Amino acid sequence: MNDKKKMNETKRTFLLMTIPILLLFVGFNTIPLIRGFIYSFTNYKGYGSYDWVGLRNYIDLFQDVRVGKSYLFTIKLAVVTTIVVNVISLVLALGLNSKIKFKSALRGFYFIPQILGALVVGYIFNYFFAYILPAFMQMLGGEGTSILASTRWAWVGIVVVCAWQSVAMNTIIYISGLQTVPEDVYEAGAIDGASGWVKFKKLTFPLILPFFSINMVLCMKNFLMVFDQIVALTKGGPAQSTESISYLIYNNGMAGGQFGFQSANAVIFFIMIVIISVVQMTVTGKKEEQL
Repeated sequence: MNDKKKMNETKRTFLLMTIPILLLFVGFNTIPLIRGFIYSFTNYKGYGSYDWVGLRNYIDLFQDVRVGKSYLFTIKLAVVTTIVVNVISLVLALGLNSKIKFKSALRGFYFIPQILGALVVGYIFNYFFAYILPAFMQMLGGEGTSILASTRWAWVGIVVVCAWQSVAMNTIIYISGLQTVPEDVYEAGAIDGASGWVKFKKLTFPLILPFFSINMVLCMKNFLMVFDQIVALTKGGPAQSTESISYLIYNNGMAGGQFGFQSANAVIFFIMIVIISVVQMTVTGKKEEQL
């Protein structure tokens, strides 16, 4: 009888904790998602009345040059930053997982960028790229212009900021993976003469491949959705050369009177992220099976 009463109390507690969270999720995620999908078939401006336009928004998306440029920029940024972040994170993780002094202190120190807000970091780097770096370049005899004002190099500044802030979390995941590798594996490898690059390639990397998969998927998803760094650094400029998909959807949807059109853009963007994530997981899953 007491066991049954305890079980009922446990279920009641579980429901009291779950239902409010579920209601908040439905209210602030599911319902807006459904409404956005409905608005994608209208010419809604974000206010007032609207008419149904069917698939016209989706057809116009594939004919809009500005939308195409934003997709190309976002994909390029996501791919480059994902590679940079994972290379740096893996190197840091290997170093921090080795037998070095002040290892705990260093792990805490390098994690600082992760706890700072993206907008705060973006504005700090904006000042650095706009004033400090140009002044330093002038001292070396260069032009001394901000890279954020260049249509050719502004995206590099965004890559630097995104990578600087994202490396910490990825390094933590890699360290977790490295700590799951048994020491027996390395001892057996040492007997066979494995060391250095061979040791990493043949022993370490295959065993942390699941963690590599997680980092790749998370990085790609996060960088495809880049927004705060764009707002703080370039606001999509110069000449719309750094306009990400998320920023375009927000800017033109909320302030540009294209709520219905950008809702259609958001639907396509969501589908693209899902497809890329599934493809990444499938490819890395096949590699794990091969290894």
